[in-house]
Amino acid sequence: MEQRYDAVVAVIRDGLAVSEVAAKLGVSRQSLYRWMARYEVGGIEALAERSHRPKTVPHQMAAVLEARVLELRRQRPHWGPINLRHQLVREGVDRAPSNMAIYRALLRHGLIEAKAQRKRLPTYKRWERGRPMELWQMDVVGGVLLADGTECKVLTGIDDHSRYCVCAGLMVRATARPVCGFLIAALERHGVPEEILTDNAKVFTNRFALKPTEVLFDKICRENGIAHHLTAPASPTTTGKIERFHRTLRVEFLLERVFPSLAAAQVELDAWVQAYNTDRPHQALGMATPAERFGPRELLPQPALDRSALDHDRSGDDWVSRTVSVNGTVSVSNQVFSVGKHRGGATIDIRVTGELLEAWHGMELLRTVLRTSEGVVRKKRAETHHMD
Repeated sequence: MEQRYDAVVAVIRDGLAVSEVAAKLGVSRQSLYRWMARYEVGGIEALAERSHRPKTVPHQMAAVLEARVLELRRQRPHWGPINLRHQLVREGVDRAPSNMAIYRALLRHGLIEAKAQRKRLPTYKRWERGRPMELWQMDVVGGVLLADGTECKVLTGIDDHSRYCVCAGLMVRATARPVCGFLIAALERHGVPEEILTDNAKVFTNRFALKPTEVLFDKICRENGIAHHLTAPASPTTTGKIERFHRTLRVEFLLERVFPSLAAAQVELDAWVQAYNTDRPHQALGMATPAERFGPRELLPQPALDRSALDHDRSGDDWVSRTVSVNGTVSVSNQVFSVGKHRGGATIDIRVTGELLEAWHGMELLRTVLRTSEGVVRKKRAETHHMD
């Protein structure tokens, strides 16, 4: 301010030329003329530094709109500027702010957390099937905690073209029967896809065993004409869409949550999947929802579902196998009963329920015995037996 006052005085009192004084101070003549005009109106106080902010900013976000942005962000802390702007458009906001304007608003209010950027390798190539029901990606993920300390697993499945979640089934242990039960349920609900892509977990394949055999998941796919594809070992990016879905599942549904029971967790998971499919816009789909891309399946012809592999499977925890002794008896859960001497040496399958023991030889039900002992049922053989 003192420098400006000296410049004004040099022109007004000392009679120096404006161009001479401006050159001496290193400012433009226009600036010196403005100082002189302000001095004439307000004296030396008018030479103080002023804000350079414009009086009006036509593109500035309205306070009401900014408050709505912040409210949406607090309701959905995992949403970024793109999703927030899309939601404003869906709500009918006229002239929605740009993504950068929303980002600056979030930054001003401390709702942006600095985090390390993930490295994207140039070798990664995006791919997508051209229509729904051409390919499903399926996997098993953990992290669902119950109040009793149990960690449950989820069989997840999404349609490759639409990102539509076709399966999200909870189980205590990811063994063959519950996994394949959820697979059959997904096939009954949505139809039979042409292909399914999974990793090399033992519940999906047995190709790395000493004696590769067909597991129940493989059998269901084969009997329904589904091509079962497997990823290369240690290649999680091949099933990148289902892995990305797992990240969304953890952040939006599982983070810091403990469920009272398996049934309660399944109910809440079903509600979240419904919202994911129908309400949540997806950036990879051009901000469409998965349901919009998946389309109504009932309008398309669906092949008949063959679920005999699951219905006739005897590899579940409620089945055991026993070899009949020479006198025609078998022992299960500390209980001995006879199935006939003529079957001595044969292997039979026994279904253990809460109150009954059912003895099967192939497709023949030999007898049903009332279970009188609650001892531990030990599986003597590891082989899988089927009713076929």
